[in-house]
Amino acid sequence: MRFIAILLLFLLPVGAAWAQGDIHRCTGANGVPVFTDRICSDVNATPVMPAPSSSAQAPVELSQPPPVLCAADMAHLKQAVIDAFAARNPNRLAGLMLWGDDGEQAVVADIRVLGRLMAHPLIDVKVVPADDPPTPSTSALPSPKTGQGEALLVQTESDDGSGATQETRFEVLHQSGCLWLQLQN
Repeated sequence: MRFIAILLLFLLPVGAAWAQGDIHRCTGANGVPVFTDRICSDVNATPVMPAPSSSAQAPVELSQPPPVLCAADMAHLKQAVIDAFAARNPNRLAGLMLWGDDGEQAVVADIRVLGRLMAHPLIDVKVVPADDPPTPSTSALPSPKTGQGEALLVQTESDDGSGATQETRFEVLHQSGCLWLQLQN
């Protein structure tokens, strides 16, 4: 019985706050702030902030699409890579990676590689067979294991400023209903 009485004492303020409803911040006729549970006009005051509308607001147009958390197919994965480059965000590209048992230092090193990769303008992203070997002189990252299905070939401008392209390959893995990129170390 004592436990129930103590519990009720703790729940009483919560219940009172819930029953109270919204608190409106208003400015009174004399410029003094007024806080009330009634509409500001009921107390001869003006709202400081407009009241929230009950109708659904139109979605705000974003400057960039939201990040892909699970690419369902190659088209989505390819577009997510393009979006990450458009945002110049190596963490967004890292969100498409399957990290597995990589330690903290390996992950940080890979994200730095992604950052250096994204410092160059993107030219193209192609879906290629995983068996297709990269050109050794232009590959920025180690090639994936062969015979694993598909890979993404990311083409960026090279470091030397010549306008040549640099190719970086990512193995594409299917896991948990999603497609993931993986760097080979």
